[in-house]
Amino acid sequence: MPGNSRAAPISIIVPVLDEAAMVPGMLAALRDFRARGCEVLVVDGGSRDATAELTRGSADRVLVATRGRASQMNAGTAAAQGDILLFLHADTRLPEKADALIRAGLAASGRAWGRFDVRIEGRHPLLRVVAGMMNLRSRWSGIATGDQALFMTRAAFDAVGGFPPIELMEDIAVSGRLNRISPPLCLYDRVTTSGRRWEKNGVLRTVVLMWWLRLQYFFGVSPGRLARAYRSGKIASRILVFARAPVAGEVKTRLIPALGAEGAMRLYGAMARQCIATAVQALSGAVQLWCAPGVTHAFFAQAQAEWGVSLHAQADGDIGLRMSAALRAALGEADAVLLIGSDVPSITVDDITAALAALAAGRDAVFVPTLDGGYALIGLRRHDPRLFESIAWSTPQVMAQTRERLCELAWDWLELPVRWDVDEEADLAQLAADPKLAHLLEQGG
Repeated sequence: MPGNSRAAPISIIVPVLDEAAMVPGMLAALRDFRARGCEVLVVDGGSRDATAELTRGSADRVLVATRGRASQMNAGTAAAQGDILLFLHADTRLPEKADALIRAGLAASGRAWGRFDVRIEGRHPLLRVVAGMMNLRSRWSGIATGDQALFMTRAAFDAVGGFPPIELMEDIAVSGRLNRISPPLCLYDRVTTSGRRWEKNGVLRTVVLMWWLRLQYFFGVSPGRLARAYRSGKIASRILVFARAPVAGEVKTRLIPALGAEGAMRLYGAMARQCIATAVQALSGAVQLWCAPGVTHAFFAQAQAEWGVSLHAQADGDIGLRMSAALRAALGEADAVLLIGSDVPSITVDDITAALAALAAGRDAVFVPTLDGGYALIGLRRHDPRLFESIAWSTPQVMAQTRERLCELAWDWLELPVRWDVDEEADLAQLAADPKLAHLLEQGG
C-alpha cells in the first residue's frame, strides 16, 4: 500500500491526560507545523487539571474521548482531515521538518507507516543507551512504540481497524497489524521524548518492567492485567514527615502542666523519632523530613545521619499553607505522596502501606482520621490548593471540612481506620496503656 502523494495533508493527533505542565510547550513546538498546513488535534481523556483549557486556541481542535490512548487516538483520527496521521505523545518533540520527512519518506519507499528514531531527554547517562537500544530493537523487530511518534497513511489505519481498544500495548499491537501491510519506514531523524518516567522510577527498573510486560504480552497475558501491573510497578512515592525542632516550651505546650516544659519536649522528640522510624521502615530511601523553623537544629541533623532522610524547610504560614507547599513540591518528583505528623505514635507501617496501595490503585487522596476530628496522614496523587483553604485548623472540624472540599473537587478518596494523636493531658493515659508505645511516655519523664 503506497504512501500518499505529494503534499499529502498531515493530521497530528495528541492524546493527553493531566498534562497541564507539558501541553503549552508541546503546542508551541507545533506552531510551525500548523503554519505549514498540518492539522493539530488534541484529544483529552478526562483531565482533572487545566490541560483542556491550556490547549484551546493553540490546536485546530480539542476533543474529549474515553480515557486510554487507544480510544483517544481513534477518536482523533475520526475527526481528522489528513491523509497521513501522526500520533504524538504530549512529552515528545518532533524534529524540525518532520512533516516533510514523513511525506518524502512514505512517497519514496512505498511504505504505509513508520516511526522516528528517539532520543530520551534527561540527566541520567543510561538514557542514551536506552534510546539506542529502542531504536535498534525497533529496526530488528519492525515494532514501534508511541515514544517514537508513529505515523501512517489513513488507508493503512483503516485497513488494520485503528488502534485496538486495549489499556496497554496499543502501539505494539497496531505495529504487528501494520507489518502485515508493509514493513515500517524507520527514519533516522530523532524525536526527543522526556525521560521523566525513567528518572522518577529508576532507569534500570523501568527498562526491566517494560521488557517484562512486553514478554508477558507476547505470551498472551491480557492487556488489562498488564496495565494494572504497569500502574503498580511504576508509581514513585515519597513520605513527608512534618516535625518541629524539639525546644523546651515551644512544643506540646498543652502537655506542660502534666510533664513540665522539658518533659513535653522529650516526649515530642521521642514521638517524632518513632514516626520517622516507622516511615523509613515502610518506604526506605524515600522519606523527607520537613522541618520547622528551618533545618539547622541538631535533632534534624541527627535524624538525617541515623535514617538517611532528606531535610527540607517548611514554608511560612498556617499548617494548611505549609502542608500544601510541601505536597506540591513533592508531587513534582513523585506520583504519590504521603504526609504524616510527628505526634501520632499510633500510625503503623500497615497504615502507610495501605495508604500507598490506595494511591497506586488510583485514588486521588487517602486519609487517616484522628479521634479529635483531624487527620494524622494525608496522601495525594494530585495537588489542589483549595483542599487546604478555609479549614479551621487545630479544631474538631478539620476532617469534616476537608471532606466538604473533597466533595467540591469531585475527588475519589479513602479513609483508613481512625488513630489517636497526643495533644492533651487526657491522651497521655492512652499512650501509657499501649504496651508498644508506653516507652515513649517514659522518655518524657
